[in-house]
Amino acid sequence: MTRAAGRFVRAEPRRTAGQFVEGLLSGVERKTCWSLAERAGHADPQAMRRLLRTAVWDADAVRDDVRSWLVEQLGHPDAVLVIDETGFLKKGVCSVGVQRQYTGTAGRVENSRVGVFLAYVSPAGRAMIDRRLYLPETSWCDRPDRLAAASVSDQVGFATKPALARQMIAAALNAGVPVGWVTGDEVYGADPGLRDDLEHRGIGYVLAVGCDRRVHVNEGRTLIRVDDLADRIPTAEWQLHSCGPGAKGPRDYLWAWITTATSPGEHRWLLIGRNRTTGELAFYLCWSPRPVPLHTLVTVAGSRWSIEELFQTGKGQVGLDHYQVRGWTGWHRFITLAMLALAILAILAAQQPDDDPEIIALTVAEIRRLLNAFVLATPLPPAHTLHWSTWRRTSQARAQRSHYQRRLGHQAARKIK
Repeated sequence: MTRAAGRFVRAEPRRTAGQFVEGLLSGVERKTCWSLAERAGHADPQAMRRLLRTAVWDADAVRDDVRSWLVEQLGHPDAVLVIDETGFLKKGVCSVGVQRQYTGTAGRVENSRVGVFLAYVSPAGRAMIDRRLYLPETSWCDRPDRLAAASVSDQVGFATKPALARQMIAAALNAGVPVGWVTGDEVYGADPGLRDDLEHRGIGYVLAVGCDRRVHVNEGRTLIRVDDLADRIPTAEWQLHSCGPGAKGPRDYLWAWITTATSPGEHRWLLIGRNRTTGELAFYLCWSPRPVPLHTLVTVAGSRWSIEELFQTGKGQVGLDHYQVRGWTGWHRFITLAMLALAILAILAAQQPDDDPEIIALTVAEIRRLLNAFVLATPLPPAHTLHWSTWRRTSQARAQRSHYQRRLGHQAARKIK
């Protein structure tokens, strides 16, 4: 928190931000302004709400502080930037960016927000370093009234998910983040602008594409669908490689690669992975400024799962999806503070020795448990707990009365019609 202290103009939000991050790391079940304020010893949640809504501080600058701290601790020239999105299920229509859309969080179309994230994955560890909220074009960007109600800046316009990814990657590279590769799923692999940006900067990529993608082979003389190409690969050409450790052991797949270079000196390939059990295929467009072995491409492709694990850790350990804010500013501030809390755990995990074969290294969950036992424990007097019980029930009763009155008003209006 000392690193980010200069981003807060006044002492109150600076102090409250520290309490907020401690609360995100704590054992509090739901990381809402109510529960975090109670844990911090506040009489009500107003200071926590002000921190997310109206207090003067720069969330983007704090994000930059988080990124620079992570690079200091985890930086490596062969690190991988991983891009992906995650959904945040919501009720109602007022939360900025919300609409009915597909989200992998639910595995179906749901009322949700979608955030696009950038993760940094290196041999020393992994963490999130940037975030963008996706604003749907028709239901939000073409509706100035909704944008104004959610306090979205006039400078914010519609951007596709790949465009948001390109913004974050450019910001990281411009800040000097050491990186050798970028990877992402089919949403990002299908964007030619992203691939062009990376080639121009000399950053290698391994980007997933759909089975109907067409590539050039035979030095550019033949254009063929990637799934048809996979069917023509002899059995002897498939090689067994692990794309990284999993919960149940190495993630072993069969892999094949075919050059798709159309001119001498290019290092461009189609990488194909086959599940040994189901036979399911995955396809990746690959480019590198230098020759690399197959195993390097496989390792980069496998690092894409790191961001899925970060989403699970963020939501399960620091309440990445527990926010109760509707506006543009509140969303970015909450997510930034959650990224800071997650960075603390990631750096502590990276600093643990891993030299005892009889015991696994400290996990993020175990580190958080120990933090709460030895550092973050905050015993509160019974009177404070009783005060918050009364405060919650009073607020809930007020909301209940308001809800009933609104419902009765709607029923009366329908009768009159």
